[in-house]
Amino acid sequence: MTPRHLDVLLVEDDPGDIVMTQEAFVDGGLTGTLHVTRDGVEAMDFLRRAEGYRGVPRPDLVLLDLNLPRMAGHEVLAAIREDDDLTLLPVVVLTTSAAQDDVEASYRLHANAHVTKPSDFAGLTAALARIEEFFSRVAELPPRA
Repeated sequence: MTPRHLDVLLVEDDPGDIVMTQEAFVDGGLTGTLHVTRDGVEAMDFLRRAEGYRGVPRPDLVLLDLNLPRMAGHEVLAAIREDDDLTLLPVVVLTTSAAQDDVEASYRLHANAHVTKPSDFAGLTAALARIEEFFSRVAELPPRA
């Protein structure tokens, strides 16, 4: 099966992690387009296509860090799930935290997955490839709004 092209929104504030994720997308041969927002408020503006984001594609998948300025990751996840236009959007929490409280909170807020971000480039590339393969080849995604 040919993978479907995914528009992926990465919500990440750490510049090093952003660059590493962008490079992992390229080196891993991922077929999606990666969009980046650097905090929770900016992510919600992107998702709601607020001023400054009019005309951006609705992402097929959100990769969400938890430790974000202005609006934390779990707050973003709650806002997505409470918004009728966004509630079906697949969200993978991709964070350095493996704390049981964070994992449980992610699933209580209906994350599709909680993935502890590998600290090395090869591990991140492999994790992103598996996530992309699942959402582009295996999973049926809701229609874009």
